[in-house]
Amino acid sequence: MNVSDLTVLKQAGVTPDSTLSGVVSMRGNIIGMTQAAEVAVLRPKETGAFPHDLRAAIAARVARLAGDETLAAYYVSDAGQYAALAVPGEPDIQHEELAVVLSFVDKIANQTRDAAGDDISGLQAAGIADADIVRLCELVAFLAFQIRVISGLRLMNGKNK
Repeated sequence: MNVSDLTVLKQAGVTPDSTLSGVVSMRGNIIGMTQAAEVAVLRPKETGAFPHDLRAAIAARVARLAGDETLAAYYVSDAGQYAALAVPGEPDIQHEELAVVLSFVDKIANQTRDAAGDDISGLQAAGIADADIVRLCELVAFLAFQIRVISGLRLMNGKNK
């Protein structure tokens, strides 16, 4: 397992020579599967309505909403033309479909338990296909998981952020 290639370890500050690296290597399969899941949701072969750079912007936005600027910076570096969307509340989104998507992301990233059928209906009314709604939910769910894993590893590594 190459620590420098694994996002959760790199973001948590786990170095190859650290004690934590040895501990994590005992669970290398979980870390490897986490990396595979990241690739699957952020850089899938079939992107649907969400190209890779938009997915990166959404990932950065969710990380910012969680208060993780380090992870946000990691993702925003791949956001290209969508980088401005990584900042919640900025800019004023002129494209209605994208505004609805980001409003949904902001809600489910922070208040998952408050998500309701109306939220899905709103996406559908904005023209988002059901398959793309699933893709969007997968992305946000993965990020919630990744942020928690990174946070836990940082705590184990004696770092806050």
